[in-house]
Amino acid sequence: MSTKMTNKSTRAKLAGSFVALITPFNTDGTVDFAAFRELLAFQARHGTAAVLIMGSTGETSMLSSEEKKQIIVETAKMKTPGMPIFFGCSGNNTDATIASVKFAADNGADGAILAAPAYICAPEADIERFFLDVADATDLPLGIYNNPPRVKSDLHWDHLLRIFRHPNYVVHKESTARVGQVAQVLAARPDVAVMCCDSPNLGLVVPTMSLGGHGTANMTGNVAPAELAAISTPWTSYTEAESFKTMYLRLLPLLHFTYSAINPVAVKSLMKALGVPAGDLRKPLTNLEGEALAKGLRIIQELGLDKRYGYKLKSLSAVAA
Repeated sequence: MSTKMTNKSTRAKLAGSFVALITPFNTDGTVDFAAFRELLAFQARHGTAAVLIMGSTGETSMLSSEEKKQIIVETAKMKTPGMPIFFGCSGNNTDATIASVKFAADNGADGAILAAPAYICAPEADIERFFLDVADATDLPLGIYNNPPRVKSDLHWDHLLRIFRHPNYVVHKESTARVGQVAQVLAARPDVAVMCCDSPNLGLVVPTMSLGGHGTANMTGNVAPAELAAISTPWTSYTEAESFKTMYLRLLPLLHFTYSAINPVAVKSLMKALGVPAGDLRKPLTNLEGEALAKGLRIIQELGLDKRYGYKLKSLSAVAA
């Protein structure tokens, strides 16, 4: 176990909607920093607690190392009070990840979110050591993204709870479908914010919030930030539970749509069709078209989100053609 100590107790625990932001691109494929500024302001206006830049929603695996550094430098300058910016800093090995975290810390990041290095399919003990080695190398607040579908490494709650004793870990996002895992973590009361993916297929949102979870780490907040903030509010009474139930059931069609294609294909395609400065997906990913996209636009209209946020819907007949 690491012996490095910082005072985690002095850090306010994150709670609410933690939105994984898309990476907007210009028509020539370069990163659109003016759009980043607009997207961050949009999130700040509508109750988002924190944002993650360069997560899987941000197409991070298809960004160059130079682009990643530029994104950190430029977007860290766009921070607004009360909405910290975390960056995805996972590298393909321990040293590369440490270098990325240190660069983020040196350039204004509020925190970093880490997943296990992809593709190597390392044993859990090695991944546990990876997370602790990175934490020992920095004072930056860190979070763990346990996402076995993407990285093929899956941490059992025993590993997670040992890692969370490290004072630099402040957030946990669970993207398995194991309610029991979330329950075991929450029962141990680690000093981290326990959050879950907003995928309705994983089915973790309801049990995570009902067991005392602190919010969701989501991508649907890109298009419905206030609504995701509502279902990400920790429960302190029956009132929050009842409000959650009403909003969650209302949002189910949108949640299913945003997870109808591999992240972030559906949500980014929808944003572009709504007139939000998102740009296209980076190849080889391509935007949704036809009926697949029209379905999302109908859901936005049925939920009244076009009026709430001033979205400019393309003609449904034209999109579906």
